[in-house]
Amino acid sequence: MPDFDTYLSPFSWRYGTTAMRHLWSETHKRLLWRQIWVALAEVQCEYGLVKPEQIADLRSHMAAINLPRALEIEAEIQHDLMAEVRTYAGQCPLGGGIIHLGATSMDIEDNADALRMRAGLKLLLHSMTSLLQNLGLLIEKWADTPLMAFTHLQPAEPSTLGYRLALYGQDLLQDYQAIRNLASGVRGKGFKGAVGTSAAYAELIGSEKLADFELKLSQKLDLPFFPVASQVYPRKQDYELVSTLAGLSASLYKLAFDLRLLQSPPIGELAEPFGEKQVGSSAMPFKRNPIRSEKINSLARYLASLPRLAWDNAAHSLLERTLDDSANRRILLPEAFLAADELLRTANSIFSNLQVDEIAMARNLAIYGPFAATERVLMALVKAGADRQEMHERIRSLAMKSWETVSHGSENPLIALLCQDAILAEYLSEPELRQMMDASSHIGDAPGRARTLAKAIRETITQMQT
Repeated sequence: MPDFDTYLSPFSWRYGTTAMRHLWSETHKRLLWRQIWVALAEVQCEYGLVKPEQIADLRSHMAAINLPRALEIEAEIQHDLMAEVRTYAGQCPLGGGIIHLGATSMDIEDNADALRMRAGLKLLLHSMTSLLQNLGLLIEKWADTPLMAFTHLQPAEPSTLGYRLALYGQDLLQDYQAIRNLASGVRGKGFKGAVGTSAAYAELIGSEKLADFELKLSQKLDLPFFPVASQVYPRKQDYELVSTLAGLSASLYKLAFDLRLLQSPPIGELAEPFGEKQVGSSAMPFKRNPIRSEKINSLARYLASLPRLAWDNAAHSLLERTLDDSANRRILLPEAFLAADELLRTANSIFSNLQVDEIAMARNLAIYGPFAATERVLMALVKAGADRQEMHERIRSLAMKSWETVSHGSENPLIALLCQDAILAEYLSEPELRQMMDASSHIGDAPGRARTLAKAIRETITQMQT
């Protein structure tokens, strides 16, 4: 149970999954530090610097994290990593004296951060896979179902629900591929010492052995290293990572914002799930507020603000290193991942049980679809020999009259008005006009494109998982 008597970040308990919170926890970070120290000692053992019994001692105490003791030491020496070194060394009577041999703090911290970043991206990819699979199923299910599409938030022409969902699926598939590529490309600093020259390690094993030494550590940690680094890995990696997560948040933001519009009763075509006992408003008992979509928009705005901070850290990493990124990175990296984690968790909760109102879609299409169908009528009239400008003005006049009727809450009379028009009747029969004014068939190749996108989602996920 969190201690609610002190300030807690909402990410500590409200937003994000347990797995992501654990990954970015203080305990897990220090366990990674210890794993890296053990890996370093194991490789140094191959060069005669460390004894096997010392490694066995380190390994046997590796999981014995003692945060109270480490924080007590840190309060005195003002260095969190050295406080952990001393805590760990105090637990290891044989191996304690060789912990951190030849290393600088960022040889440990930056490699640990890279491992956490890669693991965090894999957690996000797992959530993205579920979301894309749900979306793919919905796209296929509703590929042929016509609805009214909107441009400028005004009724435009018909489309299909599957095609509209495919727009979101296409964006998220691009994000999935970007995050997948990013995860495979995460690199650690390696073991290059205080300014990146590996001078301390060279003193221990000789310069000619450094490449082999670092390669063995890379293999042991299963982590590729930057070939060139200063005291830290290039902070541009953080910027690229946070920017990619912000790109994901943009896709989810649009999806959620659209859903908020579509859930509004005047449109009412889609809705997020609403629990049987869920309270929509403290003052208005009837409300069904789209709180999940609103949360996505809120957290996406926050995540979208973080690339600027990561940019500053990268651009202001002066010469071989300054410390002015350290404090904010303790917030930046965990919260970027936890925000993305919560965005995906919430999106999955929506699209695993998306509410679709076919009656509302048919109603809106009946109201506004006839206006869009006039384009087909105009083309047919001209093909039949009518004057294009004269027919455009005649249809426009009838459409404006019909729009006024619709605006007052009555059914759209446009089809009847066109069929009753004597001039139009000279070129097209009433059955022809009625057939052309069926807006539900004016959807082009939207169903096919939707299904193609759903297939691409399935194939991409299958390919990435093999």
